[in-house]
Amino acid sequence: MARTAQPAALKLLKGQGDGKDSGGRPVPVGPAFRRIAPEPPDWLSEEAAAEWTRVVPGLQRLNILKEEDRAVLAAYCETWATFVDAVRQQHRDGLTIEAKQGMLPHPAVGIARNAGRELRSFAAHFGLTPSSEQALARGADYGGEDDNPFA
Repeated sequence: MARTAQPAALKLLKGQGDGKDSGGRPVPVGPAFRRIAPEPPDWLSEEAAAEWTRVVPGLQRLNILKEEDRAVLAAYCETWATFVDAVRQQHRDGLTIEAKQGMLPHPAVGIARNAGRELRSFAAHFGLTPSSEQALARGADYGGEDDNPFA
């Protein structure tokens, strides 16, 4: 799997401080996008809209969202919806189907597998996987300095 370049904000969050990444290299400041959450598209499916509502507040607290992320965030949410639908079909219909050739994997098995791969890729861009979450851990909002003895 090819590595995806991380935005400067994510490099800094997991970096060594003083504008350096985890390897101690200076992180160039990127373009000055306005850090504001995009509005969800009105065409999102119900499951995708629920995922948008679930993830956007956390991403906004980390100050990594911008209005221009709308398309990728929508694709992430719709991929989640596809994954959920395929898994529900598997639960309802089983993992196999009977065909002239004998028992075959249910088409939803492949759909869920492919959606899962895409989902992990999209999620990593926003720090939504366990491994990419660690990169964001120092940027999380744990309250004021007085509330967090480890800050």
